[in-house]
Amino acid sequence: MIDEIQKTMLEQVADLHAVPEGAYNIRANGKMAARNTTANIDIITKEDGTGIDIRIKPGTRHESVHIPVVLSESGLTETVYNDFYIGEDADVVIVAGCGIHNCGTQNSEHDGVHRFFIGKNAKVKYVEKHYGSGDGSGERIMNPGTEVTMEEGSYMEMETTQIKGVDSTRRSTTANLEAGAKLIIRERLLTHGHQVAVSNFEVSLNGEDASANVISRSVAKEESQQTFISKINGNAKCAGHTECDAIIMDNAKISAVPELTANNPDAALIHEAAIGKIAGEQIIKLMTLGLTEEEAEAQIVNGFLK
Repeated sequence: MIDEIQKTMLEQVADLHAVPEGAYNIRANGKMAARNTTANIDIITKEDGTGIDIRIKPGTRHESVHIPVVLSESGLTETVYNDFYIGEDADVVIVAGCGIHNCGTQNSEHDGVHRFFIGKNAKVKYVEKHYGSGDGSGERIMNPGTEVTMEEGSYMEMETTQIKGVDSTRRSTTANLEAGAKLIIRERLLTHGHQVAVSNFEVSLNGEDASANVISRSVAKEESQQTFISKINGNAKCAGHTECDAIIMDNAKISAVPELTANNPDAALIHEAAIGKIAGEQIIKLMTLGLTEEEAEAQIVNGFLK
């Protein structure tokens, strides 16, 4: 059964206000709470119990898979391995995400490793949100790992969002692209208090005309710390772009480390990184419209992270 706290977290991490249509697997406090499969999408528990396999038939169109995780027991620690097999010419939306509500004194941690095997000419939109709540002294810890293998002509759009309540996160994403494959990653991140966030992306463009665009937008407030590492390896005639755009506030610290490696003379690789504070004239302009300084600041941050 899903309790009210867990329902609230499901709304935050997966925009679920009711049972979703299509295939889904909802995990609560280390156990499966609900599951549904369709004619084209099967969800199978791994034999060793460490996670699930999601198998999407070739040619599947206009279907979705929801696989959110919620933790509301203080002191619960788990590592889950989920593998996605997306058949050729499929076009699907996958919604993941993790919410931790911790009102206790012990740390709660969810580490999820997602592996994607995307078939030829398949299209995937992957949405992942992280959210923390609860007034306990125990930390809310999430360490997502994502491994992507893209066959010829495939496409993946990945949106990762962490806006509230996660004390510590270390995100590791690796991707290997064959000819004509295209990957777009958009990260949105807000840290505050003493939170720590590390994002490490490594994309290898192995096939001719493969392309990748890795974009991070982040805001660090108070005493929080962020590290953004983005590596693109151009191993063929390809195009790669990585961009980090960050707002720093109060006593926060941000480190942006872009790295490009061209192993082919026709690899076109670009990186951009910008870190700065909110311009005073932006705040003054909004204050002339009747907003307080805090309201103006919040408005700018919200607009930046959209």
